[in-house]
Amino acid sequence: MSTRARTHFGFSVILAVLVPVFVLAQDVTRDWDKSFDFNKVKTFAIKVGTSWNNQISEKRVTDEVASALSQKGWVRTENEQDADALVVLHGATDVKKTLNTFYDGWGGWGYGGYGGMTMGSGTTTVSEYKVGTLVTDIFDVKSKNLIFRGTASDEISGDPQKNEKKITKATEKLFKDFPPKPKK
Repeated sequence: MSTRARTHFGFSVILAVLVPVFVLAQDVTRDWDKSFDFNKVKTFAIKVGTSWNNQISEKRVTDEVASALSQKGWVRTENEQDADALVVLHGATDVKKTLNTFYDGWGGWGYGGYGGMTMGSGTTTVSEYKVGTLVTDIFDVKSKNLIFRGTASDEISGDPQKNEKKITKATEKLFKDFPPKPKK
């Protein structure tokens, strides 16, 4: 095999190994009503709208979101009618699959195919992983209009401490530069 072919093969192997890492990176999106004045909001209530059937995780997420909003100057109230904003959390999980193909090498020059290099045999494996998605909706209690939506998705780990860190990181991203400034 030529030096160029070996370099290309080595780069392909590295790329095949790293691509799944990029695919699993945390994805956070945010959108809001550009005409809404978030400065009017002083209090909020929070609840789980769509349960993801894990009370421990739901409490962690609820506490993390409530803490993030409290750090922004909002005050939590238990009664929705006493709040300026209602925060509704929706959770879901999904099983995703990724394919990984590994080749056992390159063949030499020969008559295989079109007379060029022939490829050795390859093995493809399927890996499954669980992805969790959190949707955070904030409604103006008076008008009942949606004023903010944040979505965060990431791979769920079997390690609860890693998941706690991911929840914290997602919440930080969701509420970065929050509350949004009204469009002038």
